Amino acid sequence: MTYVIAQPCVDVKDRSCVDECPVDCIYEGDRMLYIHPDECIDCGACEPVCPVEAIFYEDDTPEEWSTYYQANVEFFDDIGSPGGAAVHGVIPKDHPIIASLPPQNQ
Repeated sequence: MTYVIAQPCVDVKDRSCVDECPVDCIYEGDRMLYIHPDECIDCGACEPVCPVEAIFYEDDTPEEWSTYYQANVEFFDDIGSPGGAAVHGVIPKDHPIIASLPPQNQ
């Protein structure tokens, strides 16, 4: 199991979760942050610090955002497991689910 970042993060990218993550498994795409499912240790440190409540334990993700698990997993299909987000900076892409969304009003 892993944690998932969902729709409330789109076009927000607050990064409080990145600062809190002890294993550096939260990567930044163009429009949102993504949790690497193989690098996440399920500690839950990221969830309470998210100001927009976008982070959920995989099984607790609201049904309306269930496709965000797939988006978080597939975001890493072409880059594999880089072993830490800090050295990568912004990865200039988003999963198609996110890329196709209209701009989110904050």
